[in-house]
Amino acid sequence: MSGQADLFVGFDAPFVPREAKSPARAVKRAPAEPRSFQLDPVDYEAAARALQESGCYRVLRELQPRPVCSDRKLADDEKIGIIVDTETTGRDPTDEVIELGMVAFTFDAAGQIGDVIGIFNALREPSVPISPEAMRVHRITPEMVAGHVLDLEAVERFLEPAHLVIAHNARFDRAYCERLTGGFSAKAWACSHSEIPWVDYGFEGTKLGYLLAHCGWFHNGHRAADDCHALLEVLCHPLPGDNGSPFCLLLKTARKPRFRIWAEGSPFDRKDDLKARCYKWNDGSNGRPKSWWIEVGEEALESEINFLQEEIYRRDLEPFVERITAFERFRF
Repeated sequence: MSGQADLFVGFDAPFVPREAKSPARAVKRAPAEPRSFQLDPVDYEAAARALQESGCYRVLRELQPRPVCSDRKLADDEKIGIIVDTETTGRDPTDEVIELGMVAFTFDAAGQIGDVIGIFNALREPSVPISPEAMRVHRITPEMVAGHVLDLEAVERFLEPAHLVIAHNARFDRAYCERLTGGFSAKAWACSHSEIPWVDYGFEGTKLGYLLAHCGWFHNGHRAADDCHALLEVLCHPLPGDNGSPFCLLLKTARKPRFRIWAEGSPFDRKDDLKARCYKWNDGSNGRPKSWWIEVGEEALESEINFLQEEIYRRDLEPFVERITAFERFRF
């Protein structure tokens, strides 16, 4: 017991700091200087790898655009793809393109991306104001575009040899590009946003910035050519397992036809059923039928027609069906 009692001797006594007992002995210390961390630039990548391999850190590297091999000749099985991006005055049909960016690259039949063979980037002064909302996104001011004219002949020359045009929101970009020049209308289009099941492969989002960060990079986003370079690297990035690259998946999807089904003459009281099945309404102002419509793959065509006949028309009526290839896709 005496040993245990000794543990508590002076327990009730007030605590007096050592310095307070002997003020003359107290030493005032200067605040410690912050320690600076010096690293030779040649060791940056080694440090990044060490952090990443520890499992406790995720490292984002600044994306460096690929070099341009402008004089490269195509192999017999190679084709040319072009990634396109537009920055606009806003998102309404009356808005205009103020920056056009394109990156041309080679690819083979298996979906293997080769070299960058050309870059196009140009500003354009619009005839309508740039909306504050758009300016906050791309940070392009009226002063930056003042006096700039887009050389449409140069756009046509750059575009002419392409076999496929890719945008990360093709339904948006195709409409604006076709209003610039008819050369975009004759090309096959693919959408890297909607035609690749990113979530199925572990990606947390479908915005380009999310995809790029998942692949380990960051970049100067929302400028046309920079976004094109970023998308190219994302399309090349290997998917988990033996699933190839996102570009391989995109090529497979782009080669498959889709079907636009028009529910013309559908009863008004069935509109909620159509909306619940993701049909969209077209008011007819664009020369297309004034009707509800949906776009499906070939595997879902028969079941969708059966749905209309059994649940909407309730009779054996064949709806108007359009076959949509990559040449017509994302155009409305």
